[in-house]
Amino acid sequence: MKTNKIQIKLATTAAFTALGVGLLINAATLTGAQAPPPVDPAIIGTSAPIAGSWSVDPAHTNVTFAIKHMGISLVRGRFDDIAGTIVADPDHLDKSSVQFTIQSTSIDTNVKMRDDDLRSATYFDVAKYPTITFQSTKIEKKKRDYVAYGNLTIHGVTKPIALPFTVSGPIHDPFGGVRFGILTNIHLSRLDYGVGAADKFSTGILAIGDDVDVAISVEGVPTK
Repeated sequence: MKTNKIQIKLATTAAFTALGVGLLINAATLTGAQAPPPVDPAIIGTSAPIAGSWSVDPAHTNVTFAIKHMGISLVRGRFDDIAGTIVADPDHLDKSSVQFTIQSTSIDTNVKMRDDDLRSATYFDVAKYPTITFQSTKIEKKKRDYVAYGNLTIHGVTKPIALPFTVSGPIHDPFGGVRFGILTNIHLSRLDYGVGAADKFSTGILAIGDDVDVAISVEGVPTK
């Protein structure tokens, strides 16, 4: 009896799968579009070429930060609205580049009152400086990893930085495309960019720390 139930379940699943494929093919025919080719399971996760232009996949990209509060704890936050383009040419790094833009207003520390304060003129002043940008000027290979030299602009202040990063992939994904990852960590001074004041307690400790630890994880997909 149990075997019959399993066979019925498998048959039903196969029928619905066939129906779904048929509906997709019919929809593609009616709209004049071609049905996507099936993905060979054997290539999923295997390596793919990296040369070309890539766009940041916002659904799988994040920028997070951590900063000291009153010298005793860490406040963590993130930016949710990120876009960018990566041009990769491993044989000619002088033709490679990284550019990304963060919408300052997308800052989120999970506390609305604090986030509103961070968006105000006291800190990021997002009405006047709506974006944080990075534009590379040179890419160098360092052993197995890379460094992107370029200009970081925060709060209207532009400073040169060196952004070390590692690359994972590209790989073939399960959707018939390819993608790769970039990871980087950097320490920044908020005061260097005029974000907030240097208010101190009588002990000399900053109410809000100056050093900011920033972690960036990017997934790139081919630019359409």
